[in-house]
Amino acid sequence: MSEQKPRDKAEAIARKAERKEAAERRGTGRGVWFGLGMFGLVGWAVAVPTLLGIALGVWLDRVAPAGFSWTLALLLAGVALGCLNAWWWVNKESRDE
Repeated sequence: MSEQKPRDKAEAIARKAERKEAAERRGTGRGVWFGLGMFGLVGWAVAVPTLLGIALGVWLDRVAPAGFSWTLALLLAGVALGCLNAWWWVNKESRDE
């Protein structure tokens, strides 16, 4: 049984390599448009949570003032969340390759 698992893995790798070579022959590889689309995806993935954090922070600063700035705190939280979101998308697209 231990010999079967390495064979399955080798066959899976071989199939993936064959699919990749076939796609390259067909010309369906990732090109310039894919790269530009990925730039846009990463940009929006960071921008949206950042802007939402700012909007919520401004509202909280008006409604529930505190000894610190809600806007600044949620801006940083939005940027961090956006960076994690962008990393997730880039990692997902890299795995599909």
